[in-house]
Formats: sequence, C-alpha cells, structure tokens
Amino acid sequence: MIVDMRTYTTRPGKLAAFVKLYQDHAWMLQEKYLGRCLGWYTTTDGPLNTVVHLWGYETMADREQRRGAMVKDPAWAIYLKLSEEAGYLLAQENRFLTPTSFSPVQ
Repeated sequence: MIVDMRTYTTRPGKLAAFVKLYQDHAWMLQEKYLGRCLGWYTTTDGPLNTVVHLWGYETMADREQRRGAMVKDPAWAIYLKLSEEAGYLLAQENRFLTPTSFSPVQ
C-alpha cells in the first residue's frame, strides 16, 4: 500500500470556507473515485490554515487509475473552477508514504 498525503494551505481566515467548498463539491467525488480516505484533518496548532488528508492506494498504478477516472468526471471540473475562483488556496504539497511492517494501516 501507498499513502498519498496532501497538505493544503489556505489564506488566513479562509480555512472554514475552503473546507465547506470541498465538502459540498469534492468530498463525494473523491469518496466515489478514490475510495480509501484514511483521514481528513485541519490543523489547530503549528502551521495554521492547513488541511491534511490521506488516501490509501494499493499501488501507484491504482492511484493513477482512480485519479484519472475522477478527473474525467465533469463535476470535478466544476469543483476545480469554483476553487480557483474562490482563491482560498496558497499552497499544495503531496507526499507519498509507504507503511512500515509494523504500521497499523497496511
């Protein structure tokens, strides 16, 4: 298994609006296509205005297939347009993680 860890930084004061936009327009699509959300979090300490979400995939090929299908959905394009127009995001970072042999999530 691999874990896609996505970190988004929003403009100060826009975290709640970003989360609502995501929840209203993207969450159901990502659940449908990506399938295995391991967690979706906002920060309360350290760097603020930050969202972190983790998605589990069997392989990188599994990830590419699932994300490719999602990108073809017209509703995803609508979400991306709404997100761009809102201008809530300042930065995005992706990291791919591999669990250790003793990780509770495999």
